[in-house]
Amino acid sequence: MFRFIFRLAAMVALSVSVIMAVLDTTRTVAASALVLTPLNASWLAVSPDTRAAFETFVRAKASPLLWDGAIAWVLNQPGFAVFAVLAFLLYAIGYRWQRRTGQFAAN
Repeated sequence: MFRFIFRLAAMVALSVSVIMAVLDTTRTVAASALVLTPLNASWLAVSPDTRAAFETFVRAKASPLLWDGAIAWVLNQPGFAVFAVLAFLLYAIGYRWQRRTGQFAAN
């Protein structure tokens, strides 16, 4: 059950990654220069209230150092790359290993 949830979340993250990559590609072709939209800019364009609430929550509950260090760095990366890495990690968690017993037996 949990594997299915992780694989489903990986599929959603990969879909978001592809959509963001297509948007960046379209902007790159239109501008005739490389355009990589940071995740922070995309998040602020879609929902600035949740972005502000998330920052307030992290600064209050965890630490301002966590926000200034790790989270701010992740938010400054291209959005498609962040979601692609997230999709890979979620899929790796939900991956089902195949048993190797009996595959090399002589027939």
